[in-house]
Amino acid sequence: MPGSSERTISHGVLPATPQSAVRGRPRPVRPPDKSSGGAGGRLFLVVLLAIPVAATALWFPYYLSPAAERVRDSMHPLLRPSGVIGQAFGIFGLALFLFMWLYPLRKKLGLVRWIGSIGAWLRVHTYIGLALPLLIAVHAGWRFHGLIGLGYLAMVIVAASGIVGRYLYTRIPRSRSGAELSREEIGNRRRALVTGIAADLGLLPEEVEASLERVVDPSGVAGVGGTLLRLFSDDVARWRAVSALRREWATPRNGARPVEPKVLNAAVKLARDEIRLAQQIRVLDATQRVFRYWHVAHRPVSVTAFLAIGVHVAVAILMGQTWLH
Repeated sequence: MPGSSERTISHGVLPATPQSAVRGRPRPVRPPDKSSGGAGGRLFLVVLLAIPVAATALWFPYYLSPAAERVRDSMHPLLRPSGVIGQAFGIFGLALFLFMWLYPLRKKLGLVRWIGSIGAWLRVHTYIGLALPLLIAVHAGWRFHGLIGLGYLAMVIVAASGIVGRYLYTRIPRSRSGAELSREEIGNRRRALVTGIAADLGLLPEEVEASLERVVDPSGVAGVGGTLLRLFSDDVARWRAVSALRREWATPRNGARPVEPKVLNAAVKLARDEIRLAQQIRVLDATQRVFRYWHVAHRPVSVTAFLAIGVHVAVAILMGQTWLH
């Protein structure tokens, strides 16, 4: 209610929206958006994936042929695991794999800004984890047996679990540096988002709140499966709610002029962020608990992959199966 010391938005208690955020007032300063990879991060991932995909497509007949036929192929000396091209992919993959292990060290350093934010390191860590199975598959000639098969299986499991971990990580509100936000910081950010939407659309904050508060599911969650299902259903509900809000705000009210597309897009983006925060804080404790469980499960599989690959590299060097002499 106007004038009260607290305001409830989407089943979360926030400080009252300032009375300066009314029709016609200048847009307030917004909190920074959550950290994103940007075009550079996406390009890095595309390049990492494109290299093994292009190699596989280029020499697909070789990788598809039986082992007995491969040895007679003119490209076999280059593409076999110990060949120039095959081993180059292995060395490149090993370098990236070792680089991935710098991320846990970066986390222990805390807020040392000059070496990059934790969020940026996690993105690189995730991108490498997604590309590594393809790089190593090209190195192995798309044939997996023995110790390398075990290591490859562990790597695939690590990559799959990394996708889950990244998903959970992004469902915990964070600053650009990657640090978790406190509940007070989340509340302040949500209040600023509501104020920004009101300023964009020329509405009262109460009107914006009324449009947003019906989105968040008020029910609780239990267990790992229930939490993951809720997070996914929240994503679907948010997508539907944002589409509905776009239609609602695009419709002129009481003969007023339609909202300009650029202004509407800005307001919808802010609404998406506010709804996301409202959903996340509702299940924050459950998400953090599942994220801790994920860490416990992710670590031993990562160590298994590390040991298997380490043994494979050591055996290859000792057996002279390398052109690095």
